[in-house]
Amino acid sequence: TAACEKWDNVDIVHRGERITVRGNRFSGIARLRFLRVLQARCGELGVDLRFHVSVADLSVLPAHDLLVGADGANSTVRRANESLFQPAVEYGRNKYIWLGTPRLFHGLTLSFVEHHSGLYASHSYRFDHQTSTFIVECSEATWRAAGLDAMSEPETCAWLEEVFREHLDGQPLLTKNFVKWWNFPLVRNGRWHGDDVVLLGDALHTAHFSIGSGTKLALEDAIALSRAFATETEPRKALPLFEQNRRPRIEQYQQAALDSLRWFEEMGEYIHLDPLSFAVEAMTRSKRVDYEKLRQRDPDFVARVDAERGGRR
Repeated sequence: TAACEKWDNVDIVHRGERITVRGNRFSGIARLRFLRVLQARCGELGVDLRFHVSVADLSVLPAHDLLVGADGANSTVRRANESLFQPAVEYGRNKYIWLGTPRLFHGLTLSFVEHHSGLYASHSYRFDHQTSTFIVECSEATWRAAGLDAMSEPETCAWLEEVFREHLDGQPLLTKNFVKWWNFPLVRNGRWHGDDVVLLGDALHTAHFSIGSGTKLALEDAIALSRAFATETEPRKALPLFEQNRRPRIEQYQQAALDSLRWFEEMGEYIHLDPLSFAVEAMTRSKRVDYEKLRQRDPDFVARVDAERGGRR
């Protein structure tokens, strides 16, 4: 955790006003730095790490006791065993794009912009001392009205830099020479494992980036799998135990993530609200946090809301 950026505030920027809500626990880390930390630990434990090896055909794998498919939302392991895992993949309606910026945001910042082409939201947070993640999402109607479906990479960045000019403080948006708009995939699986194969992380379940739990859930999956094998050493016994212990937690998270995803798809229904009321709606969108939990996390924020509403809540 020493390599992570940490914060407890969510800043919601609406109609030029920044509302800060504290008492939230978040952390971020550059992906390359994170991978290096994991690789160093694997080296300490004697793990045989192999790079630039494609495993498109699972039938050519050498003999093994257990195959762990932790290969992302487009998992090869899952696709090769569809009849076993019984996957279901749905897609969100909003378009989103994952960018970076040298503009350093303090805490998780949700910025909302009413533009002549439509409504945009950005999710931004610092992950090292030089760079922040900057995710933009909007409806498909807004995306098409702006012409983003036909723009080149430089045109896309220039357009979004103008839309979020006041939020970027004149800083550019960064790409890795690959700009693509996506619809978020909601991945679920009817079964989590076979006799000697199991899925982890996004290959098994996805959670919308607006609740920021994808990497955390994958690591917790690995911990839960390790604990299952500490109890039962045989895969045919350990894997059902892993699913039994982990599935309820994942289903709760996925429901919260789905509620959050839907809120952003319907954010136009709330945009008329004043900044303080809008912030309350944004903070309670996943239903994991209600008004009383908000009060526990940030009593000063809720006291301000109560005062503005005349105590009628």
